[in-house]
Amino acid sequence: MSRAIEELDVLIEQTLRDSELVHEHPRAGTWLVDLPGTKKLKTVCGLIVGEHALRVEAFVCRQPDENREQLWTYLLQHNARMYGVAYSIDSVGDVYLTGRLPHAAVTPEELDRVLGAVLSYADDHFNTMLEIGFGTSIRREWEWRVKRGESLRNLEAFAAFVQSSPRAGEGSADDDPAPGA
Repeated sequence: MSRAIEELDVLIEQTLRDSELVHEHPRAGTWLVDLPGTKKLKTVCGLIVGEHALRVEAFVCRQPDENREQLWTYLLQHNARMYGVAYSIDSVGDVYLTGRLPHAAVTPEELDRVLGAVLSYADDHFNTMLEIGFGTSIRREWEWRVKRGESLRNLEAFAAFVQSSPRAGEGSADDDPAPGA
């Protein structure tokens, strides 16, 4: 194990403990940090110590069902104003936040700032990303629950979105719930 990994592991461990963040350390140089949110209830952020930089990776949402280009445009427009990380997609179109910090830049304050940025970007934009990429499924699930008298509690954040839709309240009584609901 390189000296850089050992030193950064100590710094990361102390910073995460001081911040009281739930985390795992599955192996030297690799950390998984749970960032608690309000819209996206939890974002797991990976911190991977490389030869020259600390890689930051966090899954935000799976590939959109619809409006891919609109979602990519939305994310790219935000990238220009973001700190430390940027939105990216993998080979199947899942959305991540990714970034790199040179070893010399990794301090407790900078680590706190970057983890805060990951949490803010994943959480603040989450519902809008879902509305753009999964709007039809959200509306379908809402309608299905309303027809059957099911709870809408975990969909309350989308009430204005669904109610502004021309489809709100439409559909037949034998509709199935949204796929994956």
